[in-house]
Amino acid sequence: MVLKTKRLILRPWEETDAESLYEYAKDERIGPVTGWQVHTDVENSREIIKTILSAPETYAVCLKEDNKAIGSIGLMVGDASDIGLPDTEGELGYWIGVPFWGQGLIPEAAREIIRRAFEDLKLKTLWCGYFDGNEKSKRVQEKCGFTYQYTNRDILWKPMNDIRTEHISRLTKEEWEKNKRAD
Repeated sequence: MVLKTKRLILRPWEETDAESLYEYAKDERIGPVTGWQVHTDVENSREIIKTILSAPETYAVCLKEDNKAIGSIGLMVGDASDIGLPDTEGELGYWIGVPFWGQGLIPEAAREIIRRAFEDLKLKTLWCGYFDGNEKSKRVQEKCGFTYQYTNRDILWKPMNDIRTEHISRLTKEEWEKNKRAD
């Protein structure tokens, strides 16, 4: 499945994206704040593409002008999510390379994934989380209509082997439709 927005192509990850993925995922300002380890080399990125980014509904975020992967966005539907969801709900996750921060690209990509979730996949509710200190992720969620629901404090985050506080937001199909009509 390939999705398009005004400036972006959202497409499945390919092993040939490993160099581009490594270029952005080696930056310590991205992985740790979003909950994953910094990539160590191109082969590490290639393995991540094969094992993690090949999951259903996971997309490389690419600029239309060159189709180069500059970030990632995806939906984890039902039990694919780590927050225990029914099959009618999904969790949204995303990141983008530092050179592309502040351009509104992830909100643009998220709006298309949200549309897909509600219109194509017929989901009823979407969830999204961010860790303490990740104000950029919080802002994306707010721009896309998510509202704060609850906080999980002092959770062991196994991928980073540390203790974190996670804030969880929600967007229902009804809220999304209401926001869409108001735009």
